[in-house]
Amino acid sequence: MSSPDATRVLVVDDDPLVRSALSLMLGGQADLEVIGEAGDGREGVDLARSLQADVILMDIRMPVLNGLDATRELHAGTDPPRIIILTTFDADEHVFGALEAGADGFLLKDTPPAEIVAAIRRVASGDPMLSPSITRTLIQRVRTDGAGHRSEQAEGRLAMLTAREREVALAVARGLSNTEIGGELYLSVPTVKAHVSRLYDKLEVTNRVQIAILVHDAGLA
Repeated sequence: MSSPDATRVLVVDDDPLVRSALSLMLGGQADLEVIGEAGDGREGVDLARSLQADVILMDIRMPVLNGLDATRELHAGTDPPRIIILTTFDADEHVFGALEAGADGFLLKDTPPAEIVAAIRRVASGDPMLSPSITRTLIQRVRTDGAGHRSEQAEGRLAMLTAREREVALAVARGLSNTEIGGELYLSVPTVKAHVSRLYDKLEVTNRVQIAILVHDAGLA
C-alpha cells in the first residue's frame, strides 16, 4: 500500500502488456503510486493534468499523439511533471528531440525492474536518469555534427559561468547527482540545485544532458 506522500506515477504506452507489467511492478512500492494508464500521448497529456502526475513513464512511438509531442506539450505548461522516456532502441532518432522538449530521463524498455524503480525515485527528486548507452549515443551524435563550430560556441557559453558554476557543470557532465555533487564540492543539496538552476538560465538549456553535451563540446570532459 502506498503512503499519502507517494510519488504519483502515470504510465503512457500503446502496448497494454507493457502498461500492465509496469503498473504491476510499481504497485508493490510503498513510495510509488500508479495513478493511471494511457494508450496514446493525447490521453496521457489529459490524464497527467487531471490526475496531477508527478512522474510519467512515456513511450515515444504512439498513435494520436507521440511521446515527443506529448512531452513538449506538458513541458510548455506550468509546473510540468517529470517525464521519463521509455524507448526500445538506444539509437532512437527521436531521443535528442525529446531532450530538447524537456524530458528528464531515458530508459530502455529492457531495463531491469529495480533500475526503473530507482530511476523514478531519482527523477522525482530532481535528478536526471539516462541509460549509459543512450548518453553515449547522444554525445557521439552531437560531437560528430559540426564539431568545430559547436566547440567554439560551447566554450563561449561556458565562459559566462563563475568558477563555482563551472565546477558544478563539470560534475553534471560526469553524471553525478545533486547529492554526489554536494559531497564532492562540499555544498548542500539546495545550494547545488540553485547552481544547476542558474546553469539552465545562463546556458539556455532545459536539462542536465544538454549541460553535459556543452561541456563535452568544449573539450572539458
